[in-house]
Amino acid sequence: MKKIIVMLVIAAAAGYGLLSYHFVLFDSSLKILKKTDVRYENTFVDARGTKKLELALKPDLVAAGINSLIGEVDSTVKKNTD
Repeated sequence: MKKIIVMLVIAAAAGYGLLSYHFVLFDSSLKILKKTDVRYENTFVDARGTKKLELALKPDLVAAGINSLIGEVDSTVKKNTD
């Protein structure tokens, strides 16, 4: 019984940790942003092939700093193509 409780506590802590971050998958990489609050919304974001405006219209992503992250990804892609 003690092992089950310990495993449940570890699973709950891991779940809480996952819900504290945005995991954004771009075409070339996976980026992690710290969320402003713990919520289920936009924990895993697939940004492959999406328009930047769609990401910039989500308030929780904007508050976490998605705009600067998009700029970093764009500059990295631009450097690699030159």
